[in-house]
Amino acid sequence: MFELSGVSKTYGPVAALRPLDLGVRAGTTTVLIGPSGCGKSTVLRLMNGLVTPDTGSVRFAGTPLDTSNASMLRRRMGYVIQEGGLFPHLTAAANVTLMSRHVGWSRERSMARLADMCEMTRFPADGLTRYPAQLSGGQRQRVSLMRALMLDPDALLLDEPLGALDPMVRYDLQGELHDIFRTLGKTVVLVTHDLSEAAFFGDDIVLMRDGAIEQRGEMDDLLVRPASGFVERFVRAQRGLSNPAESRS
Repeated sequence: MFELSGVSKTYGPVAALRPLDLGVRAGTTTVLIGPSGCGKSTVLRLMNGLVTPDTGSVRFAGTPLDTSNASMLRRRMGYVIQEGGLFPHLTAAANVTLMSRHVGWSRERSMARLADMCEMTRFPADGLTRYPAQLSGGQRQRVSLMRALMLDPDALLLDEPLGALDPMVRYDLQGELHDIFRTLGKTVVLVTHDLSEAAFFGDDIVLMRDGAIEQRGEMDDLLVRPASGFVERFVRAQRGLSNPAESRS
């Protein structure tokens, strides 16, 4: 679904990404993990065309992604950021249906899709008339997810969507997101710094360090066959955290 070939990105003197190759298989959940500043979010922004690489190329579903087609291809990708990124002057319903109205869907079609999204994300219908400031953190993330899913995209890109939530709300939403991913069968790329969250969601885990891929594989590969001392230290630093995959098994 995504193919990054030799991509790099610098901001002034800072190298956010060194030349990097990364492919993401359709229908799987790939988790990008690593310490702050390692390049995870930059990879996500390259995938949806919000930034352009200094070198290399990005392909989406076989099509080269560049400034001429980024806006069009982005409609086939849902994007969720930490704390939702909702427009504060729009109600929950207006936030969710923003893109469907932009592309010319009828009101009837938008409302039918909105009702389906509410059911899927367990969002209360009486919350649709509220503004983001009137919603809880978990409700705001549900609205952001509904907005990302509204056009039934081929891929979902999520940048630490649960990072700002309290532990109990985060636990509940992890389970709901996992069910949604499996039900829809979409290609998902998720950024997190939490190893237990990566284990719970990821079919494929990509551990990054200083703008490069340190190791890639399943969680067992990182735990049992670490590729470097950094991987061992990263795993050891989070070993005391509970593993949602184990606690839900």
